[in-house]
Amino acid sequence: MDYTKLSTYDYDLPEELIAQTPIEPRDHSRLLVYDRSTKKIEHKHFYDLPEYLKPGDVLVINNTRVLPARLYGYKKTGAKIETLLVKRLSLTKWEVLLKPAKRLKLGDELYYSDELSAELKEIKPDGNRILEFKYNGVFEDIISRVGSMPLPPYIHEKLKNAERYQTVYSKVQGSSAAPTAGLHFTNELLEKIKKMGVEIAEVTLDVGLGTFRPCKEEDITHHEMHKETYSISKNTCEIINKAKSEKRRVICVGTTSVRTVESVANLNLPLQECQGETGIFIYPPYQFKIVDALITNFHLPKSTLLMLVSALVGVDEMKRIYTEAVKEKYRFFSFGDAMIII
Repeated sequence: MDYTKLSTYDYDLPEELIAQTPIEPRDHSRLLVYDRSTKKIEHKHFYDLPEYLKPGDVLVINNTRVLPARLYGYKKTGAKIETLLVKRLSLTKWEVLLKPAKRLKLGDELYYSDELSAELKEIKPDGNRILEFKYNGVFEDIISRVGSMPLPPYIHEKLKNAERYQTVYSKVQGSSAAPTAGLHFTNELLEKIKKMGVEIAEVTLDVGLGTFRPCKEEDITHHEMHKETYSISKNTCEIINKAKSEKRRVICVGTTSVRTVESVANLNLPLQECQGETGIFIYPPYQFKIVDALITNFHLPKSTLLMLVSALVGVDEMKRIYTEAVKEKYRFFSFGDAMIII
């Protein structure tokens, strides 16, 4: 099998399996359990997760919080333009996606509310724009009033409660999309896991919209990976380093946690406190340095996230797992069900 071919990572998904709304309560989503040593698949619910954890395990979670990054602005002419915040560049400047973008020329202004406006400063080669915002007060407070959640393009239902696109442990504002594997946790489930003797280690990775961008290169090694900002604390490094030295499992919640710890491991082992940008692209036959197990959702065909999962379980097993998930009518993508690879 050619690991570098894009078609290797394709699969058929009936549209009705793309989850449009989150399950209530959060931990009642289904959980596919895959054991790498036995190749056995089990079908459970997320609240059964403690059955697959043991004292001494380290659960790595991404504590990022999604910004209400979709804003609707107007030109002086009254033309309506949608703005999607992609990346903060300074206190007032943001890289954004505009729709329709061609309506705004350099120097033009957009008005969002009495307290927020922006001027177009730059047009990037990739089509993204740089806006300089003008406001009085705290930017995050203002957009919490005028912005809305930037749900993925495959979700067509309106989200009734914006907090359902946040994890219960989210605290560091900065993402354009949710670290969706974490959406299944409730505070009660986390407490139960902690009481078992499982350690929780937090990282921060600001999830970018590039996470939804499919790979279009037939040779995936030519794919230009999106960059995301991350930080890892001294405390988290110490927890993970100690676990690895004592042969205890490090279980990442979501591909964003994987991207963070593996990026840091590629810089220094043992891990050291740091922050920066990562464009890490994980695909077979990548050798994981930190990750022993993974909790994740079901990903889009031909996506870099599916390639990451394939690096952990192998392409043939990834295909078998996904065929089984489709057959058993699991719910897919951001508001869908979860799987744990152990």
